[in-house]
Amino acid sequence: MSKVIGILTGGGDVPGLNPAIKAVVLSALDLGYRVIGIRKGWAGLLHYNLDEPSTRDYYIKELTKEDVRTIDRTGGTFLHTSRTNPQNVGEKKIPDFLKNSKWGKKAEAPENMDYTDYVLHLLNHLGINVMCPIGGDDTLSFGVRLHKEGFPVVAIPKTMDNDVFGTDYCIGFSTAVTRSVEFITNMRTTAGSHERIAVMELFGRNSGETSLISAYLSYVDRAIISEVPFDIHKLVEFLVEDKRNKPSNYAIMTISEGAIMVGGDVVESGEADMFGHRKLGGVGELVAEEIKKISGQDFLYQQLGYLMRSGAPDSLDRMVAMSYGNLAVQLIRRNETGKMVALHGGKYTTVPVDMVLAGKKRVDIASYYDIENYRPKIRDFMGVPMFLS
Repeated sequence: MSKVIGILTGGGDVPGLNPAIKAVVLSALDLGYRVIGIRKGWAGLLHYNLDEPSTRDYYIKELTKEDVRTIDRTGGTFLHTSRTNPQNVGEKKIPDFLKNSKWGKKAEAPENMDYTDYVLHLLNHLGINVMCPIGGDDTLSFGVRLHKEGFPVVAIPKTMDNDVFGTDYCIGFSTAVTRSVEFITNMRTTAGSHERIAVMELFGRNSGETSLISAYLSYVDRAIISEVPFDIHKLVEFLVEDKRNKPSNYAIMTISEGAIMVGGDVVESGEADMFGHRKLGGVGELVAEEIKKISGQDFLYQQLGYLMRSGAPDSLDRMVAMSYGNLAVQLIRRNETGKMVALHGGKYTTVPVDMVLAGKKRVDIASYYDIENYRPKIRDFMGVPMFLS
């Protein structure tokens, strides 16, 4: 039986999205299926107006082999992305044609609207049999909603934080770590030349895995992660000592953007998005200023941010992305929907798609982190996963 697969990418872009899309499209076409690409994540379905043909041309495209022939050579996502949650749309984000329409229901947040019924209506109109969303826990949470409404879903996890619950590995993580290690290593020459303490802030909201693994691979002096509140005075003492003990008279540390000082709060700014998240960032700058204030030492502060997830994927992210894409189509062929592709213990597998909402993936502190000294510390390497997660 011929099937029609809908595919989209949501949330932050990461290297590896395009190879995953290409794998899904080529594998599906070889089976005689059709693939409908949806631009800008779930926003593509929320903003597609059946009474305005131009919106279909903008948001909806049936994908061919020619469309995806070269997309794997670059990073990002050629389908584009957004942080849109159709089940929780604020008044300012509701498309005009949906305001006061029959499609809206009150969301859990009473000031917002839920347009899940409209999305289901569009999927039926487009003839899509199964959705294949590629994203983190926020994007996939709406995939879970569709699944609970009875619509077939096969999900693919991606996030450079590597924090989707239910899988050891998410597309984008390896490249993000590789980029971070390169930047951290390069920063040593400037930190040493100016004899300063360098603070490198990395993405990571709930999970400090990028900070931990990047610090471990680049031998930084101290690593602060999202899971462990830190004492700023203790940290500064460590860094001053680290600096003094180096022949080049400098020190270097990493910090997750979601890290919290003891007695403090996470550093956020701006309005909350449709998933309830405000923009993170700036805790590294706050730490750098405290270093100067407490010790009198000069500092360098660098927020790696989007640099971590820019550019083409490395070989591991290509491998996982392609394998996830092919596995997703194999599940669709076998009518095994309501699942997310995953890696467990280095082997490809699946988990129920609603597992993404079952918890928050965090660093295993007891196994991989020295709380007292703010450093990576692997207690026993025997039997641990390749990426220590």
